[in-house]
Amino acid sequence: MRTTADQVPEPAIQVRGLAKSYGRLEVLRGVELDVARGTILALLGSNGAGKTTLVKILSTLLRADAGSATVNGFDVATQAAEVRESISLTGQFAAVDQVLSGRENLVMVARLRHLGNPGAIADDLLDRFSLGEAGARRVSTYSGGMRRRLDISMSLVGNPRVIFLDEPTAGLDPEARVEVWQAVRGLAEQGTTVLLTTQYLEEAEQLADRIAILHRGCILVNGTLTELRRLLPPATVEYVEKQPTLEEVFLAVVGHRGQDVPTEMHPASAPAGEEKA
Repeated sequence: MRTTADQVPEPAIQVRGLAKSYGRLEVLRGVELDVARGTILALLGSNGAGKTTLVKILSTLLRADAGSATVNGFDVATQAAEVRESISLTGQFAAVDQVLSGRENLVMVARLRHLGNPGAIADDLLDRFSLGEAGARRVSTYSGGMRRRLDISMSLVGNPRVIFLDEPTAGLDPEARVEVWQAVRGLAEQGTTVLLTTQYLEEAEQLADRIAILHRGCILVNGTLTELRRLLPPATVEYVEKQPTLEEVFLAVVGHRGQDVPTEMHPASAPAGEEKA
């Protein structure tokens, strides 16, 4: 969302002093966080840092012990219904009906949200996530990556203003991961606010406008990638021969979905002992 210099819009997500404990275990200890509208915030942290607990509180699935939080201007504790109407949550594991087809899953969600023309909505999302050819098949026949893409596409039904993505690309192959990244970028460009938790540091670098690091229940740092890099000593300039990453090799070899692989990419395309022209 663009504003003039003297306008400061209310954050899409605002967290103040949030705390949550399970017995003597303090999971969140005074978390402070703002997420601007139409931006992507990546929440990083090791297992047990409190990322999922924070997402559950913001999506009204869990109550905090202390502090406050608002999403789209609604208090998560006292206005839970309003919060739920304006958000979508994709958890760590795909929540899809395996008996239904991919298209039927999307149509069902669109009908539950009381949207018009659910079939067209389903077809659009299937195309966006490269599931068009598999749309009529039962989800039980899908690969793990396909189920995850379907799950994420279901979270986009109704164009929610805030989306929580908890480990959105876990278990996806490199091509599917890139497709999810493109979809997430497109959401932010359309004004949707995205808060994602991830274990992939490259994912945060690729997607996030801001990155917050949660450790032992507290936000240690929160800033842009450039700002976080300034926390370390200046880099020394050295000559290093850059080798392609395994992901770059994989995508070059298999090509993009629906495209043939150039013959020259195949190491076995030339007989042994012969040189290519």
